[in-house]
Amino acid sequence: MMRDVRLDGMRHDAPEVASGHVSPAPIVAKVLVVDDDRRNLLAVEEILRATGIEIVTADSGEAALRHVLQDDFAVILLDVQMPRIDGYEVAGLIRNRPRSSRVPILFLTAYNKDDLHVFKGYSAGAVDYVFKPIEPLILKSKVDIFVDLYRKTEEIRRQGEQERLLLMENLRVRSEKLRAEQALRRREEHQAIVLQSLPIALYTASLQEDHRQLHFTSESIERITGFEPSAFLASPDFWSSRIHPEDRERVLDQLSRLAEEGAVTLEYRWRCADGVERFFLDQTVLMRDGEGRPREFFGMWFDITERKQMEQNLLHASKLEAVGRLTGGIAHDFNNMLSVVIGNLDLLRKTVQGNEKAIRRIGMALESAQHCADLTHRLLTFSRRQSLQVSTIDVNVLMPNLLELMRRTLGERINAKLQTESGIWPIRVDRAQLEAALLNLAVNARDAMPDGGDLTITVENQVIGEGGARPAGEFVMIAVSDTGVGMPPEVLERVFEPFFTTKESGKGTGLGLSMVYGFVQQCHGHVEVASEPNAGTTIRIFLPRCREAVEISAEAPADVAHPFGNSQHVLVVEDNPAVRQVATSTLRSLGFKVTEAETGDMAARILESSRDVSLVLSDVRMPGEMSGIDLARFIQREMPHIQVLLTTGYFDGEERVEDLNLLYKPYRGTDLAEKIQALMGAAQPGTIHSLPAHRTATG
Repeated sequence: MMRDVRLDGMRHDAPEVASGHVSPAPIVAKVLVVDDDRRNLLAVEEILRATGIEIVTADSGEAALRHVLQDDFAVILLDVQMPRIDGYEVAGLIRNRPRSSRVPILFLTAYNKDDLHVFKGYSAGAVDYVFKPIEPLILKSKVDIFVDLYRKTEEIRRQGEQERLLLMENLRVRSEKLRAEQALRRREEHQAIVLQSLPIALYTASLQEDHRQLHFTSESIERITGFEPSAFLASPDFWSSRIHPEDRERVLDQLSRLAEEGAVTLEYRWRCADGVERFFLDQTVLMRDGEGRPREFFGMWFDITERKQMEQNLLHASKLEAVGRLTGGIAHDFNNMLSVVIGNLDLLRKTVQGNEKAIRRIGMALESAQHCADLTHRLLTFSRRQSLQVSTIDVNVLMPNLLELMRRTLGERINAKLQTESGIWPIRVDRAQLEAALLNLAVNARDAMPDGGDLTITVENQVIGEGGARPAGEFVMIAVSDTGVGMPPEVLERVFEPFFTTKESGKGTGLGLSMVYGFVQQCHGHVEVASEPNAGTTIRIFLPRCREAVEISAEAPADVAHPFGNSQHVLVVEDNPAVRQVATSTLRSLGFKVTEAETGDMAARILESSRDVSLVLSDVRMPGEMSGIDLARFIQREMPHIQVLLTTGYFDGEERVEDLNLLYKPYRGTDLAEKIQALMGAAQPGTIHSLPAHRTATG
């Protein structure tokens, strides 16, 4: 015989107590599967079908929320990509509802396992990911864990309800109560074993004023904080004295309302035995006895330091993405304009040979334009809108010349010195970007030492083991240390944020250290900063060791490229008239016959009617149905004898271009000549003389 019993607003079938015998009803665990693809729902339902498990399916976020309002679930399997309401929004709504806030959520996703999506999922409340295509054994194993936990939790709850009913309805069944207590004790022992392996510590506290003298029920507190449980009973203010000063008033104010509200959730920084402040989530509830009277407080400490670090990393990544979008939006037009300036200056230089004054002025203008181009390139690289031009380099060969450049830049009041050791491992980086990053750090150090001081650059090999806070591996560490004014903690936390600067207006953009951070991240390295007010600053760059041979630097190219085209036919495809005019003039000065086209569609028609084109020089971004990449693919497929060279102000597409030849704008006439010689010389050996290869100033 069964009857309905309501507890906390939920309906449960409770067994009738009769003749001292209790027959527990089997626990059916409900699993909610949400996916807009019916085939996926059927597949998951087939994988998870088992006795004691009820599969509930929903084909949209709205349907899932309706089910969550009606039923309790052991676990929710939630597809990330759905129309109208995606998985992240659904998870957030489920988490915001108290009754469903603790239901475990597993995300089903076909996304790559990159940090940004994983961080977003965990921030939305997911406890784990299952990646498509789904591995049945993995999915079933993960779901079984939560189903088993749900059943054990439900067993404990039912057992407690059974105990209360037994006490109220029949004192004769003491033997049943004893067995229930023994079963509960076994469950608690099982849970204690599980908790010992987690960064969680459970405690109890009295109802008196000294309730924050915590009695920890698990030894895990020593593993988390470095203090034994007895340390929390040593003095009444032991716990409160180690709260971060900025958090203390807020936390104590929340605690003062604990007896009235019955529960409180605290988040604060707490200084551990090693002096390191870690973030803790402290959840406390008021426990009552069988008659409803307050008995004691029960709480849980959870170390959330890693989660807070991931949140900060995600915030920083979002800021970098915002800067990247801003930079990418203007880079194409800006680099087109610089292409016109640099191209015309190159052409003008050829017409004023012998006029030293004019050549000098043109050189100054070219140098300034190149600096603008280099700044755009660094912005795009830092925001990951443009790939690095990497090579394998020897840091010990690079540093002496760079140190001399630093000394000329920093001035006489800064004593710059280099400390290095023999046998430094090679690294694979963009040489120009590394030089720019170190110069940037040196200039920042100079600004932090207005009255002069010491700047020390240290280079050494470092092997970082597993299990620490740093990424493991073999690295070359380059440290830039100064004896300047240092930074307070609030500045140190924001030092790599884009546009954040402590310098006066007009003396800093706030992008320097952000560029350093973006460059090192793109090289798969990491950056550390140590600084204290009036104690100087040390910035350490860790770059992965490369096991390839060091590449020999090529000689610098000539300033002027000599004609070598021999009237070969080149098709120039560019929608910007000014850029097209510069490209055609440069090619004609190199001895080529040139035909022009404004779009990729027009270029395709010209190629179909003209048989003598040897090379196509095309922009990537153009109006019309056919982009530069589409045109290159068409030529590779239909006219493989024609060489293709693509030019672009920046490239931000997802299409693979590794097999295409790319020259970034703005480029010098010598850069274009060298690239064409390399392409056409390879296609027609012996027809064109080679110039020394070199890296363009803008990549």
